[in-house]
Amino acid sequence: MSAPTHTRPRPAARAGADSRLPWWALALPALAFAALLALILNPSDAHAATGDPALTHLLERVQRLMSR
Repeated sequence: MSAPTHTRPRPAARAGADSRLPWWALALPALAFAALLALILNPSDAHAATGDPALTHLLERVQRLMSR
């Protein structure tokens, strides 16, 4: 014997509370976009981070070893 092919219909999910985004889901990407846009428009405000001399020295040694 085979199993019945019809099933009971499931109730439709309510689209009320699950379809809304929290306020920060739109605010954070907009804030990040504005900050990056400000850096592009005024690059003099974006200063390069100074590297640690020990880390810089280590990276130079690794680069020299890899180039041999």
